[in-house]
Amino acid sequence: MSTHHEKPSNGSGYAEGQPLAPALTNGQPGFPVYHRKFGNPAPLGLFSFASTTLILSLYNVGARGITAPNVVVGMAIGVGGLCQILAGMWEFAVGNTFGATAFSSYGGFWLSFALIFWPSSGIIEAYAEKPGELSSALGIYLITWFVFTFIMFLATHKASVALSSVFFFLFITFLLLAAGEFTGKAVIHKAGGAFGIVTALLAYYVGAAGLYTAESSYISLPVVSLARAE
Repeated sequence: MSTHHEKPSNGSGYAEGQPLAPALTNGQPGFPVYHRKFGNPAPLGLFSFASTTLILSLYNVGARGITAPNVVVGMAIGVGGLCQILAGMWEFAVGNTFGATAFSSYGGFWLSFALIFWPSSGIIEAYAEKPGELSSALGIYLITWFVFTFIMFLATHKASVALSSVFFFLFITFLLLAAGEFTGKAVIHKAGGAFGIVTALLAYYVGAAGLYTAESSYISLPVVSLARAE
């Protein structure tokens, strides 16, 4: 029989949900009784998001002269996409609707981004004779994610300064990248890359704040809770 124990938010800007403790007692009397609970999937989702975002953002600012982002496709599929979607599904399991929505959605973003730049998809090739349309199409794609991210940002105002900052810089990143596609100005595109780097570093910080628990580390990272005392 499963038992549920209430567990409050850990104060890191996201809730860990309710741990489950199923006992293996029915039909397997020779096995010991284990009491298990779900771990916190947020660090996995945040690190996956941060790592993929950092790589693409470095490309966007032209680090080491790189202009083609195609190398990030594998990262976007395996880490930014798959790992984030898994984290999102586990957030659903522990009862964290915000985390589930964020990780699942941005996991889908990275998979869709990878598909766009995957040569076999033919998406980029379809615009070979219409480069202007490609820029406009990518701009609309990015501005849609700006709208979604702004909505998510408004849902962080009772979480923490650290988590809210991630979504603040992320929606600015999408806005700048979209503006760069619409205007064709490289400086705006590079500015979007710079904001993306800041976003990634902040996501690393919030992920580390959730990973460094009293049970696993002597390090404790403040995130500055925005929740009002009842």
